[in-house]
This record gives sequence, C-alpha cells and structure tokens, in this order.
Amino acid sequence: MIKLPEYITRNVVIALVLGGFSGVGLVLFLIEFDHLTSTEAFCTSCHSMELVAEPYRKSSHYLPDSGVRAHCGHCHVSEGVIAATLDHIVGAGDLFNQLFGADYDDPAVNALHLPEMAFRARAWFRETDSATCRRCHDQGAIMGERPDTWQIHQEDARGKTCIDCHQNLVHRKVPSEKTFKRDAWNRMIEEEFQLPQGSADAIMAR
Repeated sequence: MIKLPEYITRNVVIALVLGGFSGVGLVLFLIEFDHLTSTEAFCTSCHSMELVAEPYRKSSHYLPDSGVRAHCGHCHVSEGVIAATLDHIVGAGDLFNQLFGADYDDPAVNALHLPEMAFRARAWFRETDSATCRRCHDQGAIMGERPDTWQIHQEDARGKTCIDCHQNLVHRKVPSEKTFKRDAWNRMIEEEFQLPQGSADAIMAR
C-alpha cells in the first residue's frame, strides 16, 4: 500500500479532485463559449454587425467555389482556447462601445467609423502575422491562375504578411491607412446617405 506524506490529508485530496474537475469544466466551458461567440449568428446579433456582414455575404469567403466557407471566427478569433478567450475579452470593448458609444446601428454612422475599425483589424492581423489566414491558406501551395503567383508569394512576399497585400476582400472597401483622407471619406458618406454638408464632421466630433 502506498503511504502518502502526512501533509496530503483527506481535505487536500478532495480539494485537488474538485480543483481538477473544475479546471476541466472551465476548459470545456471556454471551448463551447468560443464556438458559440465565433459564429456568424452571434456576431450579427447586433444590427451594427449585420451592416458589416452584408458585403461579406457577397464575398468569395462566404461564397467560395470550394464550398469551404470562412465564418467570422475563422478570421477574427485566434486559434487555441486561451488565445481565443483573450480575443473575446478584447472584443468586449466593442460591445461596450456599441452600448455606450456612437449609434453604430445607424448605417451612416457605422460607415463613418468603419475606417478606424478596419485599421485596427489590419493592425491585429499584422501583429499575429495573419495567423488566422494561414489556418486555411498554405502560402507555399498558392498557385493561382497567373503563372507567377507562386513566385510572388515566395519572393515578393518576404518580410510581409497576408494583410499587407490582401485587403478589402470581405468587407466594405477602405483605403490603406497611409492614403486615407478623413475629409474625403466624410464627404463621400454624406453624398451616399444624402446627409447635409458638414454633418459627417459633426457626427465624428460627438
């Protein structure tokens, strides 16, 4: 019979067992939580995100020839329970802004704020070396229709990450941060939504 050290009492064993089951339960909960909160249905439960999803549903990521559809979480949530949970915690900031910030449910307001959201998303892709893109796309296996596609992805892409070249594939087109002009964007949104001249500036100043 194995003799346990005196400091491993019955209470310690019970605590370890309960702690182990609690840990397993927490991991299972986080896995299910990540699965639920990464779905298109969950992400578009806010009207503001439904506006963002409209162009996505016309994109090749939603309507691919292969039939392999990329959902919100595939692109915007990191792989792994811990990383995914951290992404959701950071994403809670968007929920806070939705509740207490600008009226993102208004299509015009949503469009006015879109560039900042796009720039933030692109920065995240760069920070993670486009890890979520690489879940599905093997850079060394990209052949494409152009004869030099493979060479471009092997040589010209050195020192770059996917998002540096592949932008505006899914959501509404937003210029690069270097070429973006806030005044020009505001005037474009005013014209698109038939807003009084200068009203976009007032909206952004709130």
